[in-house]
Amino acid sequence: MRFLPLAAAISLLAAPLAADAALKVGARAPDFRTKGALGGKEFDLRLSRQLKKGPVVLYFFPAAFTPGCTMEANAFAEATADFKKEGATVIGMSADPIEPLKKFSVQECRNKFAVASASPTVVKLYDVALKPTADMPPKVQEMLAGKTSRTSYVIAPNGRVIYSFDNLDYRDHVKNTLEAVKKWKAARG
Repeated sequence: MRFLPLAAAISLLAAPLAADAALKVGARAPDFRTKGALGGKEFDLRLSRQLKKGPVVLYFFPAAFTPGCTMEANAFAEATADFKKEGATVIGMSADPIEPLKKFSVQECRNKFAVASASPTVVKLYDVALKPTADMPPKVQEMLAGKTSRTSYVIAPNGRVIYSFDNLDYRDHVKNTLEAVKKWKAARG
């Protein structure tokens, strides 16, 4: 289980790594194309195509199969029907390769929503790189390198960010994004 040391590092360092999300409300969400998985099946995912269906909850997580990321995926899976009722699509993203994400989409996302592999370009565009601090031990810095922060965005069909939240504690991401989607929908009548 190569993820256990990473999970321990992330859980111990959650507070120092929490920060405001890079894309602010009103910013244009960069379009991207990547490999996604739903129910273990790989597909080409393009944000602009997903936005044609309605708002998108795009949430970034550090690594598949780590404790916090598993609990967050389980929580999004349980709330998928609520998001769909509001017309929203949930997409989880990490810097993991697509192969482990296929498995994650079945086991932890429970075949309810897609997860996708965030390329270094997507990580940079969304400014979601997990940023170790200089005072962290070198081994911890090395474990966190290349991982994404836990950042959630709600993106309106016009491509504008209507909600952003960055915090390594997974517990408020589902509740906050669902509330943002409901507010957006209510404002449209």
